[in-house]
Amino acid sequence: MTQQPVGAVPVCYRHPGRQTYVRCTRCDRPICPDCMTEASVGHQCPECVREGRRTQRPVRTAFGGGRSGQHGYVTITLIAVNVIVALFALASVQRANALGGQGFGGLFGAETPLHLWCGVLGRATYNEGGPVHGVATGEYYRLFTAMFLHFGLLHLASNMWALWVLGRPLEALLGPLRFSALYFVSGLGGNVAVYVFASPRGLSAGASTALFGLFAALFLVLRRLRLSTSGVIVVLILNLVITFSIPQISIAGHLGGLVTGAVVGGGLAYAPRGARNAVQVGVIVGVLVVLVALVVVRTAQLNG
Repeated sequence: MTQQPVGAVPVCYRHPGRQTYVRCTRCDRPICPDCMTEASVGHQCPECVREGRRTQRPVRTAFGGGRSGQHGYVTITLIAVNVIVALFALASVQRANALGGQGFGGLFGAETPLHLWCGVLGRATYNEGGPVHGVATGEYYRLFTAMFLHFGLLHLASNMWALWVLGRPLEALLGPLRFSALYFVSGLGGNVAVYVFASPRGLSAGASTALFGLFAALFLVLRRLRLSTSGVIVVLILNLVITFSIPQISIAGHLGGLVTGAVVGGGLAYAPRGARNAVQVGVIVGVLVVLVALVVVRTAQLNG
């Protein structure tokens, strides 16, 4: 404890050599201009400002997410990871057409060893007489890793542009954690749909499974906020037309991601405020349980 003579000019409690007549409105300690922070009434010292921040409830979005989603860090990270994986895929092969030149207008490049190792494959051999690979043989990681692989440069570029356009507003509205859950569960749902409904010998990969989930979720989020959804509907219909019109595009993957994203997005957008976290987590866990059950049934069918 320090004492000052009666009638002496007060000095800053952090800088004893500086005289001041300004006091912290919370603790009444003298503070100099370098130590004061403007408050709604008067000024506060650094300790009181820190204490206020600790006790202040963080600002949340309309759907319970953190405001840090406005920076788009998750979206940017996802794009970076996809680009890095594309470089690894290119490094795993020495053929020029790995980047493009095949498929519809060069949209699809050639498969690479990384695609064979990490793409969605039900049950098949890479070479006649070789070992059997696929999700049905226990390679369940494929259902996750496939959403980071792309067939060619144009395939990657188009998906990353869509992720940039869809991801930023959704991440800002939902917050980083909820947006991440939506993205990965939608991608997983699309890949499970490929495993269940497509040929077990077909190889599938791409972020489109997750992106179609983002389309559905953005529509529901905008509806919940009573904002216009016309732009989302037009782009979604266009993408569905492309899905059914162009060969080699995984219909099961796109529709599976769309349905999964609609269920998860509906749970995130329409959860009642009083039990918001419990409902949102319950919906996500429920979807994951259904997806696991589908994988178990399909695996039993392929191995039967």
